[in-house]
Amino acid sequence: MTQDILMKNDEPTTPTNDASRNQLNQYCATAKAASGTQLLDVVRQVLEAPAIYVFGELLALPNVQELKNGPNEKYFNTLNLFAYGTYKQYRQKPDDYLDLTPTMQKKLQHLTIVTLAIKNKCIPYEVLLEELEINNVRHLEDVIIEAIYADIIHGKLFQNNRFLEIDYAQGRDIPPGYTTKIAETLEQWVESCNTISNCIDGQITRANYEKAKSLKNKEHIEEEIINLKKVLKTQISDNDDAMQIDTRESSSMDIRRKPFKTKGGRLHNPSLDMLYTGSHRSPAQKKSEAPSGSMNYLN
Repeated sequence: MTQDILMKNDEPTTPTNDASRNQLNQYCATAKAASGTQLLDVVRQVLEAPAIYVFGELLALPNVQELKNGPNEKYFNTLNLFAYGTYKQYRQKPDDYLDLTPTMQKKLQHLTIVTLAIKNKCIPYEVLLEELEINNVRHLEDVIIEAIYADIIHGKLFQNNRFLEIDYAQGRDIPPGYTTKIAETLEQWVESCNTISNCIDGQITRANYEKAKSLKNKEHIEEEIINLKKVLKTQISDNDDAMQIDTRESSSMDIRRKPFKTKGGRLHNPSLDMLYTGSHRSPAQKKSEAPSGSMNYLN
């Protein structure tokens, strides 16, 4: 069963980028004063140097540019290929370039991986196998691990899922005239950033407005609640006072109307007696109830 391989930053690597630049500067200084066979030897040495993966400075030298239109055109084409091209481009037109040594071929394959890594952070094995023209997965993984140890890429091999995940990739040389495209890309990026920034500012403004509106509405609701509590408190107080008055009146009426028994055993209610006294009695009743010894004015 295969396992995923993570290449960590603390694992040993080849010389740092500073050392590589120093070495390239030495080659450039030698090439400036060289011509003929000596210049061609410098070009070959740079192509095979294990720590050098950038070639733009050497390629820009006037005497190197002169190789473009002469019998040594293949030297210029090969150096140009290593600066900007890929292994697949070499395989498509091998006659345009020098015959690459195994070291040069592997170096060009490493540079091809860098190109793929710049474009895509997850590279399927199938793409790598095709671009590097490798038929064996084990061989492919060895080439990738060598590129990682060369410190031009950092990443992880997912052997079960068959892809390379890139964490870091060293930049390659920028082709002549490509700076204009880079500037256009950066301008588009700046415009996109401005658009996003304006959109965010608009959302912030709307959010602040909605927040202020919500706070104002909250204050209004709280004020209404306070007023409602005051009204309810007043109503409850009035109802309590009314209930106390009704209770006192009811108690007074109950006392006046409470019946009691007379000597004859009959219930007697003074209130009812007052109602029936006078207007509800007949003249005969009034006469019979007149006190003895009084004069009867009805006769």
